Amino acid sequence: MLRLRAFRPTSDKVVKIQLHPTHPWLVTADANDRVSVWDWEHRQVIYELKAGGVDERRLVGAKLEKLAEGDDSKGKPTEAIRGGSVKQVSFYDDDVRFWQHWRNCSAAAEAPTAVNQQSSTFSAPAPSTRGRHFVVICCENKVIFLDLVTMRGRDVPKQELDNRSLLCMEFLSRSSSSDAPLVAFGHSDGVIRVLSMLTWKLVRRYTGGHKGSIACLMTFMSAAGEVHLVSGGSDGLLILWSADHIHDSRELVPKISLKAHDGGVVAVELSRVMGSAPQLITIGADKTLAIWDTVTFKEIRRIKPVPKLACHSVASWCHPRAPNLDILTCVKDSHIWAIEHPTYSALTRPLCELSSLVPPQVLAQHKKLRVYCMVAHPLQPHLVATGTNIGIILSEFDPRALPAVAPLPSPTGNKEHSAVYIVERELKLLNFQLSNTANPSLGSAGVAPDTGRSRNESIEQLIVKQTKKHISTPAPHDSYSILSLSSSGKYVAIVWPDIPSFAVYKASDWSVVDSGTGKLFAWDTCRDRYALVESALPPRMPLVVKGGSSKKAKEAAAAAAQAAAAAASAASAATVQVRILLDDGTAHVLQRSIDGRSEPVIGLHGGALLGVTYRTSRRISPMTATAISTAQSMPLSGFGGSASSFASDDPLSSKEGPPQNFQLYSWETYQPVSGLLAQPEWTVWDQTVEYCAFAYQQYIVISSLRPQFRYLGDVSIPFATGAVWHRRQLFVATPTTIECVFVDAGVAAIDIETKKRKEEMKAREAQSRAVAEHGDLALITVEAPQVTASEKVALRPPMLQVVRLASFQHAPSIPPFIVPKQSKLDGEDSVFQKELDDRRYAEVAVAGGGVSVAVTRFPPEQKRPIGPLVVVGVRDGVLWLVDRYMCAHALSLSHPGIRCRCLAAYGDPVSAVKWATRLGREHHDDLAQFMLGMGYATEALHLPGISKRLEFDLAMQSNDLKRALACLLTMSNSRDVGQETAATDVTQILNLAVAKQAKQESLADAVQGIVKFVKEFFDLIDAADATGQSDIAREVLKRLAAAASVKGALHGQMLRGLALRLANHGELTRLSGLVSNLIAAGHGREAAFAAAVLGDNALMEKAWQDTGMLAEAVLHSQAHGRPSLRNLVISWNKMLQKELDRTPTVKTDAAAAFLASLEDPKLTSLGETEKKPPIEILPPGMPPLSAPPIIIKKAGAKPGLPNAAQNPNAAIGGPMAQGGPMVQSGPMAQGTPGAQGVPMNQVAPAASQGTDEAKPSEATSANAEATTAPGTEEAKAAPGTDEAKAAPGTDEAKAAPSSEEATAAPGNEEATAAPVTDAAGSPDPSTATSAPAADSSTTEAPGATPGEATNATSSAEAPESAEKPASTEASTPPPPSVSSV
Repeated sequence: MLRLRAFRPTSDKVVKIQLHPTHPWLVTADANDRVSVWDWEHRQVIYELKAGGVDERRLVGAKLEKLAEGDDSKGKPTEAIRGGSVKQVSFYDDDVRFWQHWRNCSAAAEAPTAVNQQSSTFSAPAPSTRGRHFVVICCENKVIFLDLVTMRGRDVPKQELDNRSLLCMEFLSRSSSSDAPLVAFGHSDGVIRVLSMLTWKLVRRYTGGHKGSIACLMTFMSAAGEVHLVSGGSDGLLILWSADHIHDSRELVPKISLKAHDGGVVAVELSRVMGSAPQLITIGADKTLAIWDTVTFKEIRRIKPVPKLACHSVASWCHPRAPNLDILTCVKDSHIWAIEHPTYSALTRPLCELSSLVPPQVLAQHKKLRVYCMVAHPLQPHLVATGTNIGIILSEFDPRALPAVAPLPSPTGNKEHSAVYIVERELKLLNFQLSNTANPSLGSAGVAPDTGRSRNESIEQLIVKQTKKHISTPAPHDSYSILSLSSSGKYVAIVWPDIPSFAVYKASDWSVVDSGTGKLFAWDTCRDRYALVESALPPRMPLVVKGGSSKKAKEAAAAAAQAAAAAASAASAATVQVRILLDDGTAHVLQRSIDGRSEPVIGLHGGALLGVTYRTSRRISPMTATAISTAQSMPLSGFGGSASSFASDDPLSSKEGPPQNFQLYSWETYQPVSGLLAQPEWTVWDQTVEYCAFAYQQYIVISSLRPQFRYLGDVSIPFATGAVWHRRQLFVATPTTIECVFVDAGVAAIDIETKKRKEEMKAREAQSRAVAEHGDLALITVEAPQVTASEKVALRPPMLQVVRLASFQHAPSIPPFIVPKQSKLDGEDSVFQKELDDRRYAEVAVAGGGVSVAVTRFPPEQKRPIGPLVVVGVRDGVLWLVDRYMCAHALSLSHPGIRCRCLAAYGDPVSAVKWATRLGREHHDDLAQFMLGMGYATEALHLPGISKRLEFDLAMQSNDLKRALACLLTMSNSRDVGQETAATDVTQILNLAVAKQAKQESLADAVQGIVKFVKEFFDLIDAADATGQSDIAREVLKRLAAAASVKGALHGQMLRGLALRLANHGELTRLSGLVSNLIAAGHGREAAFAAAVLGDNALMEKAWQDTGMLAEAVLHSQAHGRPSLRNLVISWNKMLQKELDRTPTVKTDAAAAFLASLEDPKLTSLGETEKKPPIEILPPGMPPLSAPPIIIKKAGAKPGLPNAAQNPNAAIGGPMAQGGPMVQSGPMAQGTPGAQGVPMNQVAPAASQGTDEAKPSEATSANAEATTAPGTEEAKAAPGTDEAKAAPGTDEAKAAPSSEEATAAPGNEEATAAPVTDAAGSPDPSTATSAPAADSSTTEAPGATPGEATNATSSAEAPESAEKPASTEASTPPPPSVSSV
């Protein structure tokens, strides 16, 4: 609740401090006049300089710049002037200018007599610093303007300002864009001099006011809308000057002069007061603090905040956690002091003890911590920075505390909305609505105007009309309160956690229906019931006034310890109760206590499930313990002893992440429905109980609740303070921004299962109802032939998209260092400025018909209202927020980029598409992707600007295959391909009229396009097959067949897929054409596969033969007993002989020939030359070509192979005995695959039917020719060959046509020397994929391979040979090794 946000130790005491409103920057000056700019969020020093003396780095830099520009003037540079003591440090840029103006306007608008009632709208000052961020250092002798972007500076010596010492400064806001920014300086002679930042010259003086030096300056706006400059001097006078520059005279005289303090005014501050004119707060050397009315300029109150010590800093403060504290002040001690409402009690109390926040080791070196300056953050009141004698302390006060306001539900059709809030002890109603007169764009229909806006209004200003009404029922307490609304909106609960007490009010008549003691309270989002933890009332601790006796302090400490112990024991005994509010407005206890855990409850979170947080025992560091004790000893009206219900009791967040101490319970059964989870800071549940969000310090976790609790993802939105669901939109407020998260759960498998289950249950219920009404006769049904179109429900991932709606930062303008040279830092070219403005505001372009079209994807960020906010929700098409001053603010959602998304998320995609006409077409793809994520693929197809690629995806998602085909034909440029043979039944809607003969070049383009989108073409065929749209599939097949006819266009896998799909659609003519095209292109394997799908054996053989794959042709011919076998074997052997005898024809020079002669000879001895027989490799069972036919006996009867048939896997050690004229050139090793230890290509065993086929791409390397044949165990090879034949050792299968043999696919590991095989020595790693297997004797079977089965029934030998994996091994040339399985 109270914690140290950042700490930077310094060696000197820090005497001046200032915070930047929008960036995490802090500028300080220490007692040695050293100025530093520190980024407190990232703990980095951005810039440091010695402002009191001469900063050497800046001096050298200035001289180098002059040399670079060719300026060799001998004058002394201003950087060489000693600065003297630093009097004030400040930031100045467009953000500072805007928020200073905003603060003045909103404070003035609070007055009942204010000219302009709408505080959220005013004419913002035009940007003047153009992207530069200045640090302005006011020293005695000069002013340094340092640009943090370019690190270039400008020094203005006091000689430019009448040679008087400078003591303070203030920036004057100018309204017109042509005006340059002005800075007013207070001088030692009592004159205020104004400097222009455009010409760096003196433009006017304010004289005749002060007798002594001027100590402080400030601008403010009166309730009448006039801008004033107020100055406080060492003479104790407070003087008012007019800062309106209508009459631009050079000498201005004071309007009002008041005697404010004896001894001089130290500081002046503006205070915004709710419901009345702004007030001025001054502190003086006389140790008093005075408050002045800005209408009458009379003193309202004067107090001495801390006796005996003078205040040196004062800040107006407005924090919801401490609603009664208005002013912060500091004296030279270790506290920040807070002052209650001056009109109320004006009590001063210590807000926090700073020495408890800093690390103890830092304090050990010093006796006491002393504060020398203090500033509250202008936009985030929970941050307060102090400069001390040990460093800079940035403390944070409960950033999650929200204003005490709860929005009430609006009646349908009512334009006025209301919220209930508490001020002091009064309940009040805030009524707010959009002012229709000022804002015609959001009339009854909520439609934006069709006319382009003026260029200065990139976002239209929403004018809010609001009134506040008093409710007669008083509130019992005036401390910090939390308001919440029941699910029906009929009841409002108010909890005062510091008391602790709660009350439930009926919203119709504001009567109390329930009340009690307790600070933990949570509503159910489905019914008017709530959970609470009742606690005993602890005794109030006495307040120890500073300077009291030590005896009293000890007594008070003992009493406090006793009270804390009693409260702790009561809290541990407290249990969670559940109560319900009935229609008659009475509360009834449903459950006395939820049976949960034994640990004490420290938090309740309402929703569709009840979340309970328990205190878990954790080790506490001493630093944390100190902070806890400090927090508990604080007074009740400030940061009291108990944390807010949004925060855990541990004020310092633990480093190890949130503890696992949070459990969800059912409201119905009061039983836990989850394990222990990490404790969230707050939870918010959707009204329709579909989504919930759990907020943690750095992120928000979003989950879906139906059909079961499912984590969707988390979004990185740190330090979120509150949120509201609006269907699938989550509007989140953080201390600096307003974000919108668009959420969709997508479609998961569980959703489809649940849907099916629900449909089955409905069918069963309908059946049981029918049986109950009509008896068993109701069960009689007549089954009609049903055409089931298989509906493919695509799974969709969850979608989370974050859009920032508002932030504090000013729209970035173009920094000067990116612009051309003509605009220097010293002088600005107005023509160029105009051009930049035109470029910046060109956010509206005019489309056809005069409709204004937004050319940006999202609107520029709107301005977030200051301070903590309660998000009311979306009403009338705008997002409503309520701030700490109980002012309603409206954020526009009318930019088409946001409006389209909001409509789609709300469930109205048709309107979203209509609104998309106002969005630039270049953003339609982005919007379509969003709608696709939300589940509106069909509606997204109607967006006019989407790209063809996205249109295809959307059409596929929404099953609009005709449109998908049209997109694909356009993308691939293949509309006219294959049209000469167009079928007559093609529908006209496809827009595919029969075209003329395509030219050759357009055909080449089309083929390239088809190849590029070949995957999409296949997806489209499959989608068309699944939905029975065969005409679309045929159109696609035409194009693919045309592309396949071009050599090298499609590759193996695609060609096989095409062949199967052509056969599936009965496109046999195209399929046979495909085969001949593939043969011509040299794709032997693919051609054979296509022929096999076609069922044409002759065509398969032709495919292999014409592409040089003779081994496959021989095996296929032999397996089918074809008459062409002998001729094929002869030509194959001739080819092998040619390859063996071929000598290289490479030209060699003499040196290469000599080196070759030194190599090892290929033949090891002369004797081997005589043994070299001609190549003769035969398929199994075929007699040799050069010998008379022989009778082949059973394998078991072979003398050389006694155990070949019985144990085919055993290795045979010796050379095979040769029977008959067969010649064997080397020992044939038989053994397990890989026995040789050479890389092998192995294929998984096929099924026992022996009909799986290996597709022709199972090629092995070109120098390892392995063919398999069942039955014979022979291998003939010459010593120098690269070919080897492996024969499986099955029982002999006779080659007669009547034998029912079957060769299995895994046995077909062929490798040929055809050009399509892989590079030599690298076995092809592809494995067999089973295609549809059937008997090859029937033509309708679309799958057959070279080793296809010959008969429908397999013999007993088939399974045995089918289940042996064949290994094909590459062998080294000198001794050819053969392996077989």
